[in-house]
Amino acid sequence: MDNVCDVLVIGGGAAGLSLALRLADSHDICLISKGILSEGSTLYAQGGIAAVMDPGDSIDAHVADTINAGAGLCDPLAVQHVAAEGPEAVRWLIDQGVPFTPAETQSAGSTFHLTREGGHSKRRVIHAADATGRAVETTLEQQVRAHPRIRICENHTAVDLVTSTKIGLPGNRCLGAYILERQSRKVRLFSASFVVLATGGASKVYLYTSNPDTSTGDGIAMAWRAGCRVANMEFNQFHPTCLFHPQAKTFLITEAVRGEGGILRLPDGSEFMQRFDARAELAPRDIVARAIDHEMKRLGSDCVYLDISHKPAEFITSHFPNVYASCLEFGYDMTREPLPVVPAAHYTCGGVVTDMHGCTDIEGLYAIGEVAHTGLHGANRMASNSLLECLVFAKSASEHILAQPCRKPKAGALPPWDESRVTNSDEEVVVTHNWQELRRFMWDYVGIVRTSKRLQRAKRRVDLLHLEIDEYYGNFRVTSDLLELRNLVLVSDLIIQSAMQRKESRGLHYTLDYPAPDESHKPHNTVLTPPNYPESESADVTVASGS
Repeated sequence: MDNVCDVLVIGGGAAGLSLALRLADSHDICLISKGILSEGSTLYAQGGIAAVMDPGDSIDAHVADTINAGAGLCDPLAVQHVAAEGPEAVRWLIDQGVPFTPAETQSAGSTFHLTREGGHSKRRVIHAADATGRAVETTLEQQVRAHPRIRICENHTAVDLVTSTKIGLPGNRCLGAYILERQSRKVRLFSASFVVLATGGASKVYLYTSNPDTSTGDGIAMAWRAGCRVANMEFNQFHPTCLFHPQAKTFLITEAVRGEGGILRLPDGSEFMQRFDARAELAPRDIVARAIDHEMKRLGSDCVYLDISHKPAEFITSHFPNVYASCLEFGYDMTREPLPVVPAAHYTCGGVVTDMHGCTDIEGLYAIGEVAHTGLHGANRMASNSLLECLVFAKSASEHILAQPCRKPKAGALPPWDESRVTNSDEEVVVTHNWQELRRFMWDYVGIVRTSKRLQRAKRRVDLLHLEIDEYYGNFRVTSDLLELRNLVLVSDLIIQSAMQRKESRGLHYTLDYPAPDESHKPHNTVLTPPNYPESESADVTVASGS
């Protein structure tokens, strides 16, 4: 049975929800969520949204800070577009009812409290206490659930995109997707005039991550298999400060703690960041994460410590109520003692190549948010630019969709999912074992610090896993775990290939074999092209070559 709509949105974070709301007054929307609607990375975003909201700040300053953090690979047009659209995007959220933290005094120059995070020269991060993502997600979710033209399909996992090329029709257009209904374990066809990937990143390729279990690179993998290029997959951001505790596997300590005066210390209590960067704790995340990794390996230490206990207790509990409460649950009082922290995979800076409207190489297919490579982040994402990118490109994509007529396939026009030649698996242990092996060697060989030998080892292992999983996928009925593993292996391979191509250290990619940037030629993006890339029919999507 077909499920036909105007716009199929895969992903229920800030990007997917805001795009759905911007289109739903005129289009029928089907919103696919892998788990419950709120269970994505947006919910866990603690810091805030970077936007010029203060008279003492400027768009030019935001642009300059972003380009500086991006280590020469930002697309200036993308950065200008996002920074310029930032204030309107925040005002739109305010209109939706997001409860941002008010300014402590009106003389501060802004109605709302603005904090400063790593890489920013000004206070420009608007936030809702220390749980901005939760405030954004829950507010938009309420609006989406109340809208009569938005159909929500929770606990559904996307399998693959349906394109005209794949099913033998003329042109190169995305027509829908096959979706696994997790409860019934049936794969159903969803067809649409437009398909939007808002699936987030791929940090679950790593053993330690701040991301929820849903961050398995699904959109990147599906787009690649459909024929889309990806770019800059070697740039994986590691959040410097995740709480080091066996039961706190994904709890990060917001960047704003350092922005408000938190100090990183070694086990003996000494400071160390000033030895690595003049900005110390306010250096960009890649520098901070690499410094922590270096000190942990040098000392053989399990962690370092983040200390803000020198600030008044009332200041800490008012600025970071959720972090404070969560740390107390794990036995740490941040008003009285430093917090043990380690780096963890946090954000995928590369992704599916798009233009300024979110258009991919395939007509009718869009990618917005962390799944996309827009040129905004370059070689390193600046703090709190991620939610901003979601909001700005959701608006840009929605405007592009609104300017086109709907051409949804008729019911029954596309082939249903065929599982006539597969059986139920009696060897689920294969999935479990390969999942664990993959994440371990990605952490060991393709982590914060890399070498050519480590990458070669990782490539040999990922090639073997590819063969095993492809055989398994071809013989057994799909499950959510199998689909996620299939996508993780593909995305891991893309990361490894990209890292092997970059013979320099730049931004988030640091290799001991080439420890300095290569400035002998203009900084370049690492663009990978799939075997089925339809060059003659592709959309007009270019990749900027750096600033």
